[in-house]
Amino acid sequence: MKSKFKIKGLDCANCAAELERAINKIDGVESSRINFITEKMEIEYDETRKEELIQKIKKVIKKEEPDVTIEEI
Repeated sequence: MKSKFKIKGLDCANCAAELERAINKIDGVESSRINFITEKMEIEYDETRKEELIQKIKKVIKKEEPDVTIEEI
């Protein structure tokens, strides 16, 4: 399943790349792409674990970039 998110508060493209790598390491996430310019993130994941994975993604984002927020679009 794919979901798209608006991602706010990223400071640079390198930060986006670091977050992308960290999110891709989460078990159940097939892929993630963050576009720093458009402030959008697209994630492919196991749809049977959607809520669990979104919580894990938010936790990783808060750990890596505490000022970043996401909301599903």
